[in-house]
Amino acid sequence: MTTIYDFKATMSNGEVLDFKQFKGKVLLIVNTASKCGFTPQFAGLEELNQKYKDKGLVVIGFPCNQFGHQDPGSDEEIVSFCQINYGVTFQIMKKIDVNGDNAEPIFKYLKEKTKNILGEDIKWNFTKFLISSDGKKIKRYAPTTKPSRMEKDIEEMLMVEAV
Repeated sequence: MTTIYDFKATMSNGEVLDFKQFKGKVLLIVNTASKCGFTPQFAGLEELNQKYKDKGLVVIGFPCNQFGHQDPGSDEEIVSFCQINYGVTFQIMKKIDVNGDNAEPIFKYLKEKTKNILGEDIKWNFTKFLISSDGKKIKRYAPTTKPSRMEKDIEEMLMVEAV
C-alpha cells in the first residue's frame, strides 16, 4: 500500500526531496501561484510555518501554472518572489501540474485519498492538504480557506504526534 512517505519530488533547486524523512511530522502541502488572488496566503502559510515548525509541522509549496497561468515564472523567480514579498522560509518545490496526465504523482495520491462528491481534481491554486504525523489522515481544504482557519486541525494533529 502506498503512503505519503513513498514519494519523492523535485525541489526548486533541482535536488530530490524524499518524503520518507517526514515520518512523524505533520505535513501541509499546498499548490501555490505567485499571481493569484489567493497569493497573499503565502503570508499565512509562513505564519503557520514559523509557529509550528519546531513542534513538527512541515509546510511545502508546489508552484503550479495550470490555473489561469498565474505562476509563469521560472523556479528561481518563484522562490525569489515568495521570499522577497512574503518572507517565505518553507520549502518551495519545482513547478508542477496538479491535474491531468502530467500531474505530479504526490498530487495524484492526495487527490485520490480526498476525493468527494465534487470530484477529485483540484479546482484552483492554494488547495491545501494536511497530513497527520502517521500519514494516515489527510484533510483537504479549499483555496478559499485561509491558513489561519486550519490552525485548530494542525494543533490537533500535532497533539496526536506528541502522545
